[in-house]
Amino acid sequence: MQRRNLLLAASGLALPLAQPCLARAQGAAVTMRLSHQYPPSHQNARIIASFAERVKERSQGAIDVQVFPAEQLAKAGENFPGVARGAFEAAAAVNFQWGNTLPEMNAPTLPYLFTDLEKIKAFPGSEAARFLEGLLQKRAVRNLMWLYTTRQAIFTSNAKPIVTPQDFKGLKIRGLNALTDHALTAVGAAPSSMPGPEVPQALQSGVLDAGLTDVSAAVSRRFYEFQKFGTVTPWFCVFTHVYVNPRWFDGLRPEHRAIIEAAAGEAEQAQIPLTEEVATKAVQELRERGMTLHMQGEAERAAWSAAMQKPVIDAFLKLAPENGQRAIDLLRAL
Repeated sequence: MQRRNLLLAASGLALPLAQPCLARAQGAAVTMRLSHQYPPSHQNARIIASFAERVKERSQGAIDVQVFPAEQLAKAGENFPGVARGAFEAAAAVNFQWGNTLPEMNAPTLPYLFTDLEKIKAFPGSEAARFLEGLLQKRAVRNLMWLYTTRQAIFTSNAKPIVTPQDFKGLKIRGLNALTDHALTAVGAAPSSMPGPEVPQALQSGVLDAGLTDVSAAVSRRFYEFQKFGTVTPWFCVFTHVYVNPRWFDGLRPEHRAIIEAAAGEAEQAQIPLTEEVATKAVQELRERGMTLHMQGEAERAAWSAAMQKPVIDAFLKLAPENGQRAIDLLRAL
C-alpha cells in the first residue's frame, strides 16, 4: 500500500488537475507510464511488456514505456480519470469496465454476438473498431490497441452439468455485470455479480451454486478443486484495450508516435494466437486436474443463444439508444 501511495503521488494522481507529464522540452526523452490490472503472468501483461521492450529498442531508448501491472500505479477504476487528466500517460481496460459511462463498449461482450475467431482477427483497424475509438476520443482518451482477451467462457457446477438452458433454473450463479446478467435471469438463474477473486470461496461455501468465468481464469483460480463439471462455450468476447492521453500523444515527435503505433499494431496481432493457445492449454489442464468438461456444440449454442441473447440486446439498446444498434451492426458486418 505504501508503494502504491508513493507511485500515485509521483504520478500526480493525487492532484486532480496536475498534468506534469504533458510538459516536455522539444527532443527530450519520452516517458510513457502504462497502468493495468493484470498480474505479470497473464497473457495480456506479457504482450504489454513485450510492447514496452519493442518501443524502447526501436527508439534506441528515447521512449521509455514504464509498465505498472497488477494495479501498482492505480486501481482499475482510477485509470480512466488518471489518463484523461494527464496524471499518467496510458492505461488498459477491459471493454465492459466502461459500464454506463460508455455503454457501447459492451457490444463485443453481448452473448454469442461476436465470438467467431475470424471476425475477432478482423476487428483491429475495422470500421467497428474505429467507431468505438471515436466514442472513446469524446471521453478524452485515444485508443492505442485492442488486445483480444477471451471468447471461451466456462459455466461450472458441482451437482450436475449445465448443458441445456433448463439446467440453469434456480441456480445461484456468478454474473459478470448488470447487462449480461439479463441472459442468466432469462433462463431462470439467480446471478450475483462479484469480483473474480471472491468466486472460489463463494462456490466452496455454497453462496453460489455455479460459476461463470473464462477458461484460463478457471485454471488460475483452481476451480477444479471444488467444481466437478464445466461447460465450455464461446459465450462472449472480451477485449482489453490500451488508451493514451491524446494531448500527450499529439505532443510527441512524429517518429515517436510512429514507433508506438507500429509496436501497438504488432501487439494486437501477436495477442490473438497467444490467447487461443492459452485457452486450449486451459481446457487441457482442467481435464487433467479432474474436471468433466462438456464442449458445447452448434445446436446447443443455438439453443442458448435463442434463450439468452435477446434480453441482453434489449437492455443494451436501452443503455445506448443513440449508438448501440450501430455498434451491433458493425460487429455483425465483420
